[in-house]
Amino acid sequence: MSGLVPGQVTQLVPGVWRLLALNPGMMTGPGTNTYLLQAGDGLMVLDPGPADSQHVANIRAAAAEIGLPLQAVLVTHTHRDHSPAAEALVEALQLRRLGPEAPADGFQDEAWAPDQILQDGDVVALGNEQRLRVIATPGHVSNHLCYLHEDTGLLFSGDHLIQGSTVVIVPPAGSMRDYLASLEKLRSEHITRLAPGHGDLIEDPQAYIEHTIGHRLRREEKVIRALRLHPDSTANDLVGTVYDDVPVFLHGVATLSLMAHLLKLEEEGLAAQENERWALLAS
Repeated sequence: MSGLVPGQVTQLVPGVWRLLALNPGMMTGPGTNTYLLQAGDGLMVLDPGPADSQHVANIRAAAAEIGLPLQAVLVTHTHRDHSPAAEALVEALQLRRLGPEAPADGFQDEAWAPDQILQDGDVVALGNEQRLRVIATPGHVSNHLCYLHEDTGLLFSGDHLIQGSTVVIVPPAGSMRDYLASLEKLRSEHITRLAPGHGDLIEDPQAYIEHTIGHRLRREEKVIRALRLHPDSTANDLVGTVYDDVPVFLHGVATLSLMAHLLKLEEEGLAAQENERWALLAS
């Protein structure tokens, strides 16, 4: 992966740089991508990353290397690998915070408190007639936002689309139905490349979006087949069948997305649960 070296600042396009956080892992891949965006005579930090003092120091060092001061922080969402470093940056530099409010589901950065709440269709001016347009993309989590750099067509996709794998959908703040609707929404946008929250740039965004939609729908078909074969089953009962192509050590995480699929079927009147046991409804 080009430039995915922790602590190394990499220019992606004029006025946009990437800095990899030091938090590789099963859920974060090589780590969280922090992006620095030129906004007039300063920089905005997009997804400052986890609460890690070394990464905060690296962000400040990257700004010094670029030669522009940090002025604001904005986030795609408030999971703890994306926004907590904002607190240290705000405390040290009195930066403005822009982004969504955090849902109360127990998985969020409780310290995040935006000075400006961003919503679908809002525009963040970057100067020189360049701008970021906010695209609400709930699904991975209910407050997820993507940001389209309209001058270049670069989409900062956070955890809505990441390189190399599909993201986990964790109910109740996560919704598979919303996730698929958000993917459909992006199909109509003029996107040249994806700058994901994890992994390298994705060069063929529309093909990647189509692949992701297809993958999720094929997984849903497996859920339906499993329910036909094993009615009156819990999500834990079904995960081995639905995710038989995934290593067993990942089944605990996969059960979260499986539950999101089941809830989608329930919302659509195709399945129902009683005492956490699921069955298809007669069509």
